[in-house]
Amino acid sequence: MSDSPKSTSERHIEKIMQHVEPGSERYEVLDKAKRFKSSWVELGEKLLDVSKKGRFRDWGYQSFEEYCVQEIRIKRGTAEKLTMAYRFMEKEEPQLLTAREELKPLPDFRSIDLLRKAKEEKGFTDEEYDDLRKSVVEEERSHPTVLKKYKEVAALREEVNPLAPLKASISAAKRLESTLRSLPGVPDLYLEQLGEMVAHLENELEALSMSADSEAGTIREI
Repeated sequence: MSDSPKSTSERHIEKIMQHVEPGSERYEVLDKAKRFKSSWVELGEKLLDVSKKGRFRDWGYQSFEEYCVQEIRIKRGTAEKLTMAYRFMEKEEPQLLTAREELKPLPDFRSIDLLRKAKEEKGFTDEEYDDLRKSVVEEERSHPTVLKKYKEVAALREEVNPLAPLKASISAAKRLESTLRSLPGVPDLYLEQLGEMVAHLENELEALSMSADSEAGTIREI
């Protein structure tokens, strides 16, 4: 039985690979990109490294986004989800990375990104997060199923947790800071100001969280 037809992106990537030294870092990233449906973790890890070190500039691209779109044919949003999902797994689910060869398939990177949002941005309770995690990691539910559950809980969290928008703003500011650091010629002053804004938002979040905890304690006493 013949292999399934190759996509336009696969043919594009293979054409570039013909002119890149096999075994080089650039070649490895292209190879991961070609197979990323089954090896997104490896691609996420490689892209994170490429972004941090600014390797895309060595390969003739002005920005990380330009490299992703033109060379490995993925959108900026997809690249962000891949790298952030990888970082989240590295921090929260290292056992999945260790056992990646045994897991067929690994959880969808979009579902892992929803886990990250639930924990870092949306203020899910431990019970809500554990239930979502069970769907992703243990039950291996499809991404549409996980997304539906995530949206249902996130809607409730936004109603009862006034801190959720502030957490989301902090996460967005951090992503912007990371993106700007990968661009050439961005003035240090801009990065410093953005860093100060993130620190300010985090201090405000901490203060509001302490106030909310204090109010909750008073209510319990009453």
